[in-house]
Amino acid sequence: MRIVSLAGGIGGARFLRGLLTAAPDSEITVIGNTGDDITLYGLQVCPDLDTVMYTLGGGIDEEQGWGRQKETHVVKEELAAYGVEPQWFGLGDRDFATHIVRTQMLSAGYPLSAVTEALCARWQPGVRLIPMTDDRTETHVVISDERGRRAVHFQEWWVRLRASVPAEQIILVGADEARPAPGVLQAVADADVVILPPSNPVVSIGTILQIRGIREALEAKTVVGVSPIVGGAPVRGMADACLTAIGVETTAQAVLELYGSPLVNGWLVAEEDAGVALDGVRVEARPLIMHDVESAAAIAGAALDLATALAGITGTGTGTGTGSGRAGQSDAGRDEAAR
Repeated sequence: MRIVSLAGGIGGARFLRGLLTAAPDSEITVIGNTGDDITLYGLQVCPDLDTVMYTLGGGIDEEQGWGRQKETHVVKEELAAYGVEPQWFGLGDRDFATHIVRTQMLSAGYPLSAVTEALCARWQPGVRLIPMTDDRTETHVVISDERGRRAVHFQEWWVRLRASVPAEQIILVGADEARPAPGVLQAVADADVVILPPSNPVVSIGTILQIRGIREALEAKTVVGVSPIVGGAPVRGMADACLTAIGVETTAQAVLELYGSPLVNGWLVAEEDAGVALDGVRVEARPLIMHDVESAAAIAGAALDLATALAGITGTGTGTGTGSGRAGQSDAGRDEAAR
């Protein structure tokens, strides 16, 4: 089975860990969000790529869901003693090493996709991790506060302000010129199924979909998404603030409509959201809270089972794929998708 998954940070990484457990013999390619990337202290930081890499490689701080386990913060404390800003974004000493290596390789001329592959050679995440683009893109947020109307980097709005100041606009700077990283479109073309994990639909999955050609490539495949909204609230994080900024309600129904058909033709919702429906999309209700690896695997397995059924692939999510996308669905599979 060849599976492609789009992923943001913590929620996406934990879902992927469940997917690896549910489908251990599959070839999984992860297209990672780079809109959250930021330059700090002269270093290129890629929070979502690193969260996926650390989580699947066994190095994540499980309690907070990001950064390295057994971390120390001597460098951060010394920078603060010098009065160096920003002090609101905490990088640990072990984490600094990753960003130093990445920045050195980028400065030497290697593209981000090659750098990510080199970093993963150490962590062995069990998936092929590709950034959505090698081009520089940054998510910025337009806000109005005591300093007036201005744009700030997404990380400042998310980490320092905790999304407490309403976002008037969320803009992916560089999206118009960015192209998919090498291997992204080919991985989608070769995939048996595509899974959208419960990552932020605006600044994670939505950001990846803004890169030219990715959404169109996905529309030719069988795509199943997992709702990041349960009972009218985000599973974690502040996705509601992002959805409000683009005029979308914080409901599983509204997020499904945001993705829309023909992009998505299968959608998993929580049991309390069982009434969600959209023409052309098969909706199924399941428990969607990832308490641990086992519950994440159950959710991932349900998404994969739905995807293989819609794609007309025989067997379960751990079976052998046929390589067919939507064009290869059986009549029964298309009928199921239309109900």
